[in-house]
Amino acid sequence: MNEEVQLVFEMAREKMEKAIEHLETELQRIRAGKANIHILDGVMVDYYGVMTPLNQVSNVSTPDAKTIAIQPWEKKMIDPIEKAIQQANVGITPINNGELIRLIIPTLTEERRSQLVKQVKNEGENARVSIRNARREANDEYKQMQKSGLSEDDVKRAEENIQEITNEFSEKVDKVIEEKEEDIMTI
Repeated sequence: MNEEVQLVFEMAREKMEKAIEHLETELQRIRAGKANIHILDGVMVDYYGVMTPLNQVSNVSTPDAKTIAIQPWEKKMIDPIEKAIQQANVGITPINNGELIRLIIPTLTEERRSQLVKQVKNEGENARVSIRNARREANDEYKQMQKSGLSEDDVKRAEENIQEITNEFSEKVDKVIEEKEEDIMTI
């Protein structure tokens, strides 16, 4: 495989890996009935006029399977943290006792589980689209290289290699989705 072909292959592989990483990050934010501090990953707190991630102004922990505890490092940050959680719309009302904030994770109803599974499948489809786009871009590059003198056999081989990793990454998406669905449907 010549260097240009290898470079296009590596770039496509990198894009596919990023699609999987993005999928896993998005799925961490979908709560599955168990306390998971990652549902607060996107929460930004107004810390003296600077929007700061929640985990940089407080200690976030899960004392038990149904509770997330947020312990601010500064007592006067408790109200801005509570407001930030409410604005982030994580679907759980914070309970503020003046010392720390608790989020009690409600048990998921069957209907809510079904909605979450649909959301998971949607995220999976987005990842598959990204993977297919990486494949298409690589194949387009190979076709351009063919016009610039790359042999037809080399292009065919390169396209076959891209298809192989596309299949490999599509299977990874299926596996990640399946695991998350199982997590959601387990009571």
